Amino acid sequence: MNKGLLFVLSGPSGVGKGTVCAALRKRLPDLIYSVSATTRSPREGEQDGVNYFFKSREQFQEMIERDALLEYAQYVGNYYGTPRDFVEKTLSEGKDIILEIEVQGALKVKEKFPEGVFIFLMPPSLNELKTRITGRGTESQTVIDHRLSMAQEEINLLYHYDYAVVNDQIELACDRISAIITAEHCKRERFLHELLPDIDAVAAADNV
Repeated sequence: MNKGLLFVLSGPSGVGKGTVCAALRKRLPDLIYSVSATTRSPREGEQDGVNYFFKSREQFQEMIERDALLEYAQYVGNYYGTPRDFVEKTLSEGKDIILEIEVQGALKVKEKFPEGVFIFLMPPSLNELKTRITGRGTESQTVIDHRLSMAQEEINLLYHYDYAVVNDQIELACDRISAIITAEHCKRERFLHELLPDIDAVAAADNV
């Protein structure tokens, strides 16, 4: 069975990765979502095993020691990571999977899965990003300032990604990402990889 494609959706904190990913999953129900593990506290409405696997620092450290994470990173005082087994099993079953992770984690995934498709979600502007972060009402001014500083640094890492999508409107952002997924499945390299073994087998049979 042909392997599925790994899509990595990343971008600065507050850009709307979770919102866009949730809307994308409703539109593309066959696209498997990889739930990340984190040591941060749940926000209102978030559910363990749905939005994140919420772990204590001790539990997360144990996962690191077991090499049970595809990647992990520390961001604003908390750990985030991608459970390895679920991703590898999904791809081996021929299913596409999308990771919604922080920029640090995305770059680590690229080291191990350079064949993945990396999408950077951009804010319309830094002022709009500040408005979105402030509107949460869950962070102190110190944390907000730190997130904005980090966002500027992360946008400078855009050259590591295959695509950039501006999240000006959720539906439009989903349209763009859906188009990327379709285009990736239509790349000639994927057809050649799938067809060449069959072509070689037919040619060998004809020469018998």
